[in-house]
Amino acid sequence: GAVMDPGDEVLYPNPGYPIYESQIEYQGGVAVPYGYIDTPDGFALDLEAIKRAIGPKTKAIIYNNYQNPTGAQSTRAEMEEVAALALEHDLWVLSDDAYYEILYSGKPESIVNIPGMLERTVILYTCSKRFAMTGWRLGAAIGPRQVIDVINKFNTNMESCSPHFVQRAMVDAIPGDTTGPDAILETLLERRDAAVAGLQAIDGVTIAKPNSAFYLFPNVTGVMARKGYTDINQLMTEALHETDVSFCTRKHFGRPVGGETGHYIRLAYSGIDVPQIQAGLARLKDYFEG
Repeated sequence: GAVMDPGDEVLYPNPGYPIYESQIEYQGGVAVPYGYIDTPDGFALDLEAIKRAIGPKTKAIIYNNYQNPTGAQSTRAEMEEVAALALEHDLWVLSDDAYYEILYSGKPESIVNIPGMLERTVILYTCSKRFAMTGWRLGAAIGPRQVIDVINKFNTNMESCSPHFVQRAMVDAIPGDTTGPDAILETLLERRDAAVAGLQAIDGVTIAKPNSAFYLFPNVTGVMARKGYTDINQLMTEALHETDVSFCTRKHFGRPVGGETGHYIRLAYSGIDVPQIQAGLARLKDYFEG
């Protein structure tokens, strides 16, 4: 509501965090999806889809680098191309940087640092991921004053204020000692490697090792074909009953876009240790290959 009016179009990543879609529609906007390309090296932005989706009513694009659920990480060139499109079409960029620091190699980059983007980018940040403050529900919007002023009006009337001790924790955490967050990242790295190895050992499952976030989005089309299933929810439900392993499906991350042919599931390794990951994926392997 801070960067669009009812009837305006907002581009959003799909598959992606499902609240993008519902929030756009809740504010009276038209949610226009763009997707990703599944490559041997992992998921990549479908830049051509973004170009095709931009129209005369487009006012903003939601951009989630280090992405949920795919773990997609833009190259510098891809990020610059998104920025160029925003500049060419006078679009706001809502940069969801929730997983900005959940990066296993290299230094994180933000689109706001590309020339010309500071004036048209709003960073959406949360303490939930880097600092494991998920239940405290605290984040921040950082951007041009005219947008932040509108966000403040919404925020005041929708939630009044967050508890002071939670705000104090955020103020101390962001510039503070990184020992704790660094240890979390090391633990996540071990879990990622174990989970990817377990999935790659399953016949009918394909996945590349993502460099960001703490999710895996494997292609299970081969498993679906082996079992003769056409409904991914059948696989999800049966796997839970047979293996005690739960996962989401592609359908949990936005309405599927026309033309999609593959079947995907999403697993999270943020709250489960390596021995549990290995045991769970061993059971999943037996079920998927059976």
